Amino acid sequence: MARTNDNPARVLVVTTSATSYEAAGYRTGLWLGELTHFFDVLDEAGHDQTIASVEGGLVPIDPESLAAPILALGGTKKRYEDPAFMALLEQTPSLADVADEEWDAVYLTGGHGTMFDFPHHPDLARILATTFENGGIVAAVCHGPAGLLGVALSDGTPLVSGRAVTGFSWAEEKLARRNKVVPFRLDEALKEYGAKYTKALRPMAEKVVVDGNLVTGQNPMSATGVAEKVVKLLRKRG
Repeated sequence: MARTNDNPARVLVVTTSATSYEAAGYRTGLWLGELTHFFDVLDEAGHDQTIASVEGGLVPIDPESLAAPILALGGTKKRYEDPAFMALLEQTPSLADVADEEWDAVYLTGGHGTMFDFPHHPDLARILATTFENGGIVAAVCHGPAGLLGVALSDGTPLVSGRAVTGFSWAEEKLARRNKVVPFRLDEALKEYGAKYTKALRPMAEKVVVDGNLVTGQNPMSATGVAEKVVKLLRKRG
């Protein structure tokens, strides 16, 4: 149960709706732990979270994120076995449904599905730009930073231009054996929009980068760290 919070923030948690790799055809979707690890920290802090997906409805889950050793990490298995929590992923609102609401923070979950439906999505771009320019927090982990691509502020400047970010590295993509089926290199794409991309010295090591109200994590091991930074920033906002 979440702790009492007299001033809970409204946090939008965004997931992919993509179910497969367009080039290869096999399944993908949300990396479940990147949702649960973040959700648990924000829940413990007493904040109000809304889970939305690109198209709405059922959130597809990458089957590899349900493998026993991975599912056991950080309490994800407990959430997966909780019918009430999993029901939150059955009938999610779409981005269009929540685009006109105000959010104190927006968190972009990962999973390879995001590489296909996050970039240049008009509703997502509007949500992120509006939240950021209103002083809210924009956060993303692993492949979630793909949603930052094509997001422009009101003056036309890319949101990530000149800002320090991280995200799933190309070395990690090769380790995952997805380098030949992803539609683009996330690290290079972020740089093309002017981001200052950095990564951990070792693949799959935790890395979280904070630049003002922009928080990014490199890989699944970084989701909890992203959440902790978001909670700290929300506390500063009061």
